[in-house]
Amino acid sequence: MKGGYIYILSNKNRTTLYIGVTSDLDRRIAEHVEGEGSKFSSKYNLTDLVYFEEFDDIGDAILREKQLKNWRREWKMNLIKSLNPELKDLKMDFR
Repeated sequence: MKGGYIYILSNKNRTTLYIGVTSDLDRRIAEHVEGEGSKFSSKYNLTDLVYFEEFDDIGDAILREKQLKNWRREWKMNLIKSLNPELKDLKMDFR
């Protein structure tokens, strides 16, 4: 059984959100920062990690990603602020 993460990226002004899933959060964030992430995240310069959740099973992470992608923006922002009230970039906290 392989673990996984869901993560939420944002831009500097916190106007756009991107939700992704990965088995290696550190590597995936590095890819986004280097412009090798998704076309969407590159287009909107989404490189700040504002939220993540860890799962023991990648399948659970995928289900959570699908759930969050269906949420309204307000719900996503409330979720992020519940653990990261200042909306700071968590990349350095994660490493």
